[in-house]
Amino acid sequence: MAERSTSAVEVADNSGDEPPAAQTDKTTTGGVADGVAKAQKTEGSAAETEESGSGKPGSRDENSAKPKGTERQKAAPAVAAPELHSGHKLARRYRLEECVTRLDGFSSWRAVDEKLRRAVGVHLLPADHPRARSVLAAARSSALLGDPRFVQVLDAVEEDDLVYVVHEWLPDATELTAILAAGPMEAHDAYQLVSQVSQAMAAAHREGLAHLKLTPGAVLRSSTGQYRIRGLAVNAALRGISAERPQRTDTEAIGALLYAALTQRWPYETDAHGLAGLPKGVGLIAPDQVRAGVHRGLSELAMRALVNEGATASRQDPPCTTSDELAKAVAGMPRVRPPEPTFAAPPEYQRTTYQQGSYARPATPVGQPATRPVPVPPPPLQSRTGKALKWTVSALLIAALGLASWQVADHMLNRKSSDETTQSQSVDGDQEKPAPRTPKNLKIAETGVFAPNGDGVKAEDVHLATDGDTGTAWITPKYSGYANFGNLPNRRQGSGIVVDLGSVQDVYGVDVAMYRGGQKAEVLAAGEDASSPADLADFSQRITELGQTGSNLKAALDKPVRTRYVLIHITELAPDGSADQFRGGISEIKVIG
Repeated sequence: MAERSTSAVEVADNSGDEPPAAQTDKTTTGGVADGVAKAQKTEGSAAETEESGSGKPGSRDENSAKPKGTERQKAAPAVAAPELHSGHKLARRYRLEECVTRLDGFSSWRAVDEKLRRAVGVHLLPADHPRARSVLAAARSSALLGDPRFVQVLDAVEEDDLVYVVHEWLPDATELTAILAAGPMEAHDAYQLVSQVSQAMAAAHREGLAHLKLTPGAVLRSSTGQYRIRGLAVNAALRGISAERPQRTDTEAIGALLYAALTQRWPYETDAHGLAGLPKGVGLIAPDQVRAGVHRGLSELAMRALVNEGATASRQDPPCTTSDELAKAVAGMPRVRPPEPTFAAPPEYQRTTYQQGSYARPATPVGQPATRPVPVPPPPLQSRTGKALKWTVSALLIAALGLASWQVADHMLNRKSSDETTQSQSVDGDQEKPAPRTPKNLKIAETGVFAPNGDGVKAEDVHLATDGDTGTAWITPKYSGYANFGNLPNRRQGSGIVVDLGSVQDVYGVDVAMYRGGQKAEVLAAGEDASSPADLADFSQRITELGQTGSNLKAALDKPVRTRYVLIHITELAPDGSADQFRGGISEIKVIG
């Protein structure tokens, strides 16, 4: 199941992060709404929120967050967003699942393509919206590019007084906003970021396409380390953004991304995208002056891409005003290699006292250097006794060789009969050996949410974790402040899913597809005589250790566990788009017998 942080549309970002080159751009038919609509749910005495917006920290009115001297966008005519709901189908194919953005007359959804059984994203707006025509044109132009470095537009349709744009939904990608929230990037990772993004935008510019909203929320990193850009042309069309110098605007945005990757600071005075801005009044300073240890070449490259009133890098290299110039500058600098792995040096080998020859070694007088005794080889066997000894040894060797040859010949003569006997014995033995066990997926009779306090998390969706489709999932709400389910009193034992196998069986392992990586989880089993276990203490047998998971949680046991009930127990959730928002879940569960 795809993550909201990796696939939700970035157009709801109102954090005031436009670079100076974009701040003076004129906008077309619309402005920016004053906020993102949010819906909150309160559970118990503490709030556990399910936001309908982009989930980015620091969101605010765009006009109020701009630096002085910027133009205010004109408000667009009020257009009501389409009144749709979860479960609604478009073209009898795209089933809407969750609204992730509702802003300025349009909405964005996570949906399911029922024809191809995959998750997709959908932008929706009325056909009479003042930007409907420009959104359709931008989506179709972006789809014609077909560059895999961009999140692909799959469909752009006007139907039943609605205009909708369908795009990819990436389940294994992480938003750059979440990566930067964890800290500045290594030099090699920042080099890969600016190299891949600048090359991708240079290809788009050659086809006459611009992004104009290239923020950390628009850049995703896949599990293989590849960067992909979402919202090419479409995000700007939805927001009504245009620019007199679109290539310069996108190039400066790439410079801002590189600056943030190197310093974990936004290169302007306003805070944006969960990052602190630069101190007021000091102007734009180079990244290597903001944080120690920054790669000098990448620091100069960021300054060349940013608009800084002529003050570029320390070597006064010319500024990069297009993505193509920036990509060539990246290719021309020495390649930044990944850090070398460090290995601990093995301890120095210590000889034992016997090996050092301290026995019978004369003590070294004080004040004189120690000298190693020179070994004297024994005299050769040149005497009459020595010669007799050599002949005796030679005769013994010849006799031994003859005896060995006789034994080999005798063995070869009797080999045929022994092979027949061995073959009959092996057939009998094979009949006695048990057949090797073939792993199989055990049938799951029933599933339930783990609710030790009687209050389950999304109990109505728990069946989605065992429906055989990794495109659906049991997903928790979003929790604020703490990864341990918001540190709520009724979530002290976490949550998860209890699987009922119908009867006591031998469990040899599990294969659990997690809704997203970064969760802290374990797999436990109830005792063989357990009946309807409900508390954590009822699951006394351990299948996996508690630890942070990736996209899958797997285990294979040498000795089976006899049980009927298996618990996939989640104690901490993964970040969801920002450093203080958390969400998790389970996509599919397989119990192996």
